[in-house]
Amino acid sequence: MSNITAADVNNLRKQTGAGMMDCKSALVEANGDFEKAIDILRKKGQKVAAKRGDRDANEGLVLAKSVDGKNGFMIVLNCETDFVAKNEDFGNFANTILNIAIEKKPSSLEELKSLNYNGGSITIADKIIEEVGKIGEKIDLSAYEKVEASKVVAYNHPGNKLASMVGFNSESASEEMGKEVAMQVAAMNPVSIDKDDVSKDIIEREIEIGKEQAKLDGKPEAMLEKIALGKLNKFYQENTLMNQQFIKDSKKTVAQHIQSADKGLKVTAFKRIALG
Repeated sequence: MSNITAADVNNLRKQTGAGMMDCKSALVEANGDFEKAIDILRKKGQKVAAKRGDRDANEGLVLAKSVDGKNGFMIVLNCETDFVAKNEDFGNFANTILNIAIEKKPSSLEELKSLNYNGGSITIADKIIEEVGKIGEKIDLSAYEKVEASKVVAYNHPGNKLASMVGFNSESASEEMGKEVAMQVAAMNPVSIDKDDVSKDIIEREIEIGKEQAKLDGKPEAMLEKIALGKLNKFYQENTLMNQQFIKDSKKTVAQHIQSADKGLKVTAFKRIALG
């Protein structure tokens, strides 16, 4: 059997991020062969991942970032406990994945997972399995979103359990305006930008709910449609971004607030993700 030194163990630990005892055991099993030891550690991660596949991973981090003002990226990296989510290594891992997304601009979550991790020889998906073996918890890259616009502003809520991004039609949108609208999206969770963007399915569902509520209130059959449409208008006011009350000044709608800064300014896209 090869003589396994402390330096060997430390080098493997630096290369893989696995624990000291796991690295020593892998090197002993691999008879000192580094590549075989790395494979052993990866297989361990796969075994742990298989065992924890049915566990809930509802904690984690939501991270959003815009680096050039025109593209915004957001990821969700889940784990099982808040303790792990607050760990510095887990945070660094999540930020590395986000930076890869920013550099490579993948079109989908699956494409992001298939990218090489940090210039190495394994994919992000494989690296996640390695991290499962290292941490001992289920880890999942569960969401990826991007926004492209003339101006994109990202907002990360303190604690990194919630983030949002907003795209505008003009570079003239200030960072302050962008952050205010992104915070509005984070706080009020609109379903669409404006009334015309609400899906047909949602409209039909709200009308049916409005009719049923009116019927339960004893309103006459002939009035149900009119009452339901009135409730639909209230739904628009509460759930479409442009028609919501602005959180910093309830006397204005979000549209009025934006127009007061720049009459030609419009929101063209937004994304919001919250844990749970």
